[in-house]
Amino acid sequence: MQDLLVGFISRYVSLTEDEKKAIVSLDIFRSVKKGTTLLKEGQHSKDLYFVIKGCIRTYYIIDGEEKTTAFYTEMDALTPHCAISNAPSDYFISAVEDSIISVGEMEVNIFEKFPKFETLCRILSEELLAKQQINFDEFKTSSPEQRYLNLLQKRPDLVQRVPQHQLASFLGIKPQSLSRLRARILEKSKR
Repeated sequence: MQDLLVGFISRYVSLTEDEKKAIVSLDIFRSVKKGTTLLKEGQHSKDLYFVIKGCIRTYYIIDGEEKTTAFYTEMDALTPHCAISNAPSDYFISAVEDSIISVGEMEVNIFEKFPKFETLCRILSEELLAKQQINFDEFKTSSPEQRYLNLLQKRPDLVQRVPQHQLASFLGIKPQSLSRLRARILEKSKR
């Protein structure tokens, strides 16, 4: 597991042997079962998450209904707003599948000891911000059918890995609408 994390980090910054050892020495790896809630609405946490294997999601509960906002799979990082703002979380984070994740806290002293980690965090933050802006724009300007087709193109694994009701919520539609949409797309492809 440590090799996967070190390999991922090495794609962005070169690591010395001391830096690799520092990563390996951290007790940050967790196995979590499907359905485990990692963060609850209203909870305070400094934890940052990195998915080694599996799938986790973020969601809100609005009027008793779950509204999925994102899925994180292998080699995806998630920094909840509450880890930065020190405010209670607005949303939930839970495991969609049995997962292996890296869980750590944002520590200033590690940046002082290893300045490359601060560079890494900045690069990852910039990439994530750009990706989220593209996703937001696509969501706001696309029909549900276009959103589903984009998902099939960009994240086809999610269709097999995620329960239909969570996938529908992520697309901003009801599960019944997703079933009809899939049938319509299948019918179009047969013509």
